[in-house]
Amino acid sequence: MGDTGGIDQDAVMRARVMLLGSDRPSSREEIEAYRILAEVSPRVYLPKLAHALVKRGWELRDPEAHVALRTEAVDVVRRYDAEVPDREEQLLQALSGYEHALFAAHRRAEGRAVCEELAEAGRYGRLAVVLAEEGRHGEAADLLGRHVAPGDADVSEWSLIEWAAALDAAGRHEEALKVFTDVVDEARHTAGADRSPLASLVWKLEQYARMLRAAGRPADEAAARREALGLLGRLARGGEPVSWSNIQASWVTLLVLSGRPGEPAATPGAPLPAFGVHPVHGWSPDVREEYVASIPELERQTDGLRESGDLPGLIAAQRRLTVRRALRWETSGRRAEESLRPSFDEGVDLARHPGAGPGALARALTDRSMFLLAVKRYEEAHADSAEAATFQPIVTRT
Repeated sequence: MGDTGGIDQDAVMRARVMLLGSDRPSSREEIEAYRILAEVSPRVYLPKLAHALVKRGWELRDPEAHVALRTEAVDVVRRYDAEVPDREEQLLQALSGYEHALFAAHRRAEGRAVCEELAEAGRYGRLAVVLAEEGRHGEAADLLGRHVAPGDADVSEWSLIEWAAALDAAGRHEEALKVFTDVVDEARHTAGADRSPLASLVWKLEQYARMLRAAGRPADEAAARREALGLLGRLARGGEPVSWSNIQASWVTLLVLSGRPGEPAATPGAPLPAFGVHPVHGWSPDVREEYVASIPELERQTDGLRESGDLPGLIAAQRRLTVRRALRWETSGRRAEESLRPSFDEGVDLARHPGAGPGALARALTDRSMFLLAVKRYEEAHADSAEAATFQPIVTRT
């Protein structure tokens, strides 16, 4: 029992009676009771108070109220005795919830400071994302490079893709290719052993080819595209050898990453998504909200470009819009093919117009092929990629 001097014993009694009563208290009443009892028995009631604060936060729609509750939850956990089991882990969890609430309330500077504290404790992932969102790609790449080791059993392909994306955005193309080569090689290995779907390998090969082109390695790009086309032919003939349900997150993550060159440069004052990170599991909530919220404005922009006859501008804007729609489609849980396919069809139709150029058509066909692969229309996916290949220059090694 803690020191009860100065504590209102009547308030303590009322709190105990309320918690033990037959009527279940509201979450707000529960918090008030735990606040009082934590002064009497902190070891028992501080953890209960922390849990109640988090639960109450999820019930509220007001971002600032959520921040206030998460702030108190962190303060409560910091008051735990050092002997409390998993105290450090509970503090890290509380800080993670706190930074998420801060970003949701558009309080980025405070959220970044919490991410820095988490990184000092070994939880570096969120700080890497925040740095990338603010255009500090080199810092993000260096942070990831200190922790991510290709070939390490504890390192996921998601981490490697994120690292490669940060390196690429920082202009360190050869370093990025080296990391992404490991991603592709591992995908080849697992697909060859029937431990991962061929579709996933095809998506990675397409991203690999894009990176090789940016690095000025046309022969390697052509080889990657031939490999992807061969795999699509295999899928068209015999289907996927590995049963899979939902790997579309891989496709949409790489599609969104491919759209980065069409976006403005991110800055601390105008953050953009951390391309290469899955939106639901990685992006800060404020950035994700603004990225999806830009869809109506892009729709208006594309309508205006159609009227003006600016075909190159329309093709670029329509692709940005399609990428956002694909993200919304994949993350919404409502994945009817017909709700998204028209966007990819329109991209192909626009690119077929005279003046669009063969490069635009090859990209639009490839985009649609990767989507068709995501919805398991293998023959159509192969046909689009085969047509796209006719617009790629024939390159041979010397």
